[in-house]
Amino acid sequence: MTGVRAPINAVSRQPFDVCIVGAGIIGLSLARAVSERWPKASIVVLEQNAGIGQETSSRNSEVIHAGLYYPPGSLKSRLCVRGNALLYEYCAQHYIPHQRLGKLIVAQAGEEAALENVLASAQACGVASLRSLTKAEISALEPRLQSAAALWSPDTGIVDSHALMQRLQQEAEQNGALIAPHSRFLAAHCQGPGVFDVDVDAGDTAGGDSEPFRLRCRMLINCAGLAAHQVAGAISGIDKSLIPERHLVKGHYFALSGRSPFRHLIYPVPDASHRGLGIHATLDLAGQCRFGPDIEPITDVDYTVDESRKSAFADAIRRYYPALDETRLHADYAGIRPRLGSAYADFMIQDEYVHGCPGLIQLFGIESPGLTASLALAELVTLKLQDQAPL
Repeated sequence: MTGVRAPINAVSRQPFDVCIVGAGIIGLSLARAVSERWPKASIVVLEQNAGIGQETSSRNSEVIHAGLYYPPGSLKSRLCVRGNALLYEYCAQHYIPHQRLGKLIVAQAGEEAALENVLASAQACGVASLRSLTKAEISALEPRLQSAAALWSPDTGIVDSHALMQRLQQEAEQNGALIAPHSRFLAAHCQGPGVFDVDVDAGDTAGGDSEPFRLRCRMLINCAGLAAHQVAGAISGIDKSLIPERHLVKGHYFALSGRSPFRHLIYPVPDASHRGLGIHATLDLAGQCRFGPDIEPITDVDYTVDESRKSAFADAIRRYYPALDETRLHADYAGIRPRLGSAYADFMIQDEYVHGCPGLIQLFGIESPGLTASLALAELVTLKLQDQAPL
């Protein structure tokens, strides 16, 4: 972590042009994009944790999605397809570890229609590379896989999300942005169009002394992830009825010890109720195989991995990998996503035209494919900033 503690420099450098709440993958992408678009702008990113990306951004499958599942025209669809291209280009340009491994979406007997629906949806979203596989092709790609039919997505891959976030941070800081860890957003007061007073608790989250202070900014971006709803509720001057209801969804991951049975990512057909993509097999950059996530609605943030879910995981995995040795399966980690509904919900971006507060942009429900869409989301929000209050 190369960010500077906020109490030391934030007060002396204000008023800021832009204050970003949250240093996850979205906040860092925004800091880079805004600082690149407006090199003379003063930018601060508030992060309540000790380092960047310690919540949703670092507790996921690290998959670069191709944009196959989302309703045509939705933000998730458009930003995932655009973000996929941007992310591969960015990773190649900056030598960020990644692999375009490809993914098989597999159907068992009786699920072929669901597979056809995925193919039709992907094509409607502009994904031309997805195609059906013959039995021989499936067997050649993954001989240990059991399926009645499968689709092949060559543009799905994996990325080192930590290396990605560190590079985004480096670029933002090189452009003059201030990344402020241990800086928890408390409240914001809109003093007029493009004038916000932001209260910050700059104490050590591990129990050190609290150092509250106030900064002023022209533009405020709420991309606090799991805390976005809480941040929105503490901003004066906006209609609180516009804050959507938050649903926390926990997903567990189990790793497979030893050599992976697969060379590509393996996904079942998606859940019929659109709650998730099913317990799938992914690989990390070292070739380690892991399975997940499952879906558990929760009310409080808790990253404990529930070992008792192992049996349910094994049952789901054996549908496409019957040879699974359950003794090789062990609990790995858990992640939590901020969802806006009990089933599918699109990303939500609120700007002045929604809440009537010039200079304020709020992002809600940035779950999967948020990592893939991060650079495209930053691109879109930067355009909105330019439209609302040019720097």
